[in-house]
Order: sequence, then structure tokens, then C-alpha cells
Amino acid sequence: MIRLIDVTRRFGDRLAVDRVSLDVAEGESLVLIGGSGSGKTTTCKMINRLVEPSAGRVLVDGQDVAHQSGPRLRRRIGYVFQRLGLFPHMTVAENIGVTPRLLGWDADRVRVRVRELLELVELDADAVAERRPDSLSGGQAQRVAVARALAAAPPVLLMDEPFGALDPLTRERLQGSFERIRRELRLTVVFVTHDMIEAMRLGDRIAVMSDGRLVQVGTARQLYEAPVDATVRELFAAPRRQARLIESRLERGAP
Repeated sequence: MIRLIDVTRRFGDRLAVDRVSLDVAEGESLVLIGGSGSGKTTTCKMINRLVEPSAGRVLVDGQDVAHQSGPRLRRRIGYVFQRLGLFPHMTVAENIGVTPRLLGWDADRVRVRVRELLELVELDADAVAERRPDSLSGGQAQRVAVARALAAAPPVLLMDEPFGALDPLTRERLQGSFERIRRELRLTVVFVTHDMIEAMRLGDRIAVMSDGRLVQVGTARQLYEAPVDATVRELFAAPRRQARLIESRLERGAP
């Protein structure tokens, strides 16, 4: 469904992404993981042309995205990111209905779709549809952002640290909801995160990036059992260290 071929991106003299090649199968969830400046977000944004490649090719469903209108392409690719981007002057229903309206859907069809999606993301349409984004909790707003990305039934969904700003309990609940939605709709997903636990939970495969380069791609088990370098080993070691620290503090009776 998605193919990156030697994709490169420069910002002036800085090489942000260096000849990355990746395939994402239809219905697969691929997680891009790496530290700040690793190139994962830039790679994700080149798929829907929010960032243009300096070199290389990006194909979505067999079509080169460079030959397509950027706005038209983005109407067929859902996009959710940490800062949400909900329009503050619009209601929840109006936010979700933006893309269908741009595609020429009539008002009744949009209204039905909005209610379907609010139900899908486990929000009460009667309670939230006419509210403004600033009246929602962080978890509710993130659910609305997911609903908006799915409004026109896109086959591809890009997610850039969508749950990173949420508290741990809300984040865990939304991860579970998203995994259910992804499998129910059979979405092809590219998911950006810096959290290895999230990557293992949500990714069919994980692509590790460092300094703009693709380091290793595989299932969580493949990466854990045969890491190619210290970067990959460290990603798996960090959660174990955190767990040991918590256990140690509890054993000592520390507050």
C-alpha cells in the first residue's frame, strides 16, 4: 500500500532523511521509532506531501504521490498528530465533517457519518457533537481528531505521536481503542512514536531510525532477538530499566 524508495530530505545543509526505503503492506501497522532528530516525523510527512522529498519516490497504492495534487492526496490519507489541529471555531461535528464537505457530500450524509464515527471512537454524539474543542478533555479531543482523520474512509492513516501529550491512563485507553478501530477497519497505518512500549503494542512491524537513516525493520521479536546495533538494543533496554527502578523503589518502601 505504501512504498518509499531511497527517499531523502535535506533542510539546507542538514540531511534529515537519508535514502530510506520501506514497504508497508495493505492492512499493516508499521511503527517508526527513534529519538528526537532521527527523521521519523519527516519520513511520515513525506508520505502525504506535507514535506516534499529532496530525492527518491513515494508510492501510495501504486501511484507516485509526486504526480498528484497535494490537497487531493491528503483528502485520501488520514492524518493525526499530537497537536490535534482541531479548528477551535468549529463544533466537534463540524470538525469531523470537514473533509466530507470538501469532497461534496450532502449534509445528511455528513451528519450520519459524524454520528457513526463518534460511536466508533466511543464518544456520545448527543453529548459532544455541538461542543467546541476547548470544552473537551485531552482524551476526548484526541478521539475527535481520530474520527476526523477517518471521516472520508481513507485506506491509509498516518499518526505522528498522537497520544504523547496524554496522561498514562488516558494514553493506554486510547491505544486500546485505536488498535480495535485499526483492525475493524483494516487500515494501513504508519505510526510515529519514541515509546518502545507503544511501538510493541501497536505495530505489526517496527522501523528503527537514527540520524535520518533506517537502522532495522522487523517484528518486535525479531528486533529483540537480533538487534543490529546499540541503538536497537537501547530501545528495548529502556523499558526494562524503568520497570526495575519502579520495583526497586517499591521494595524499599520509597514514596
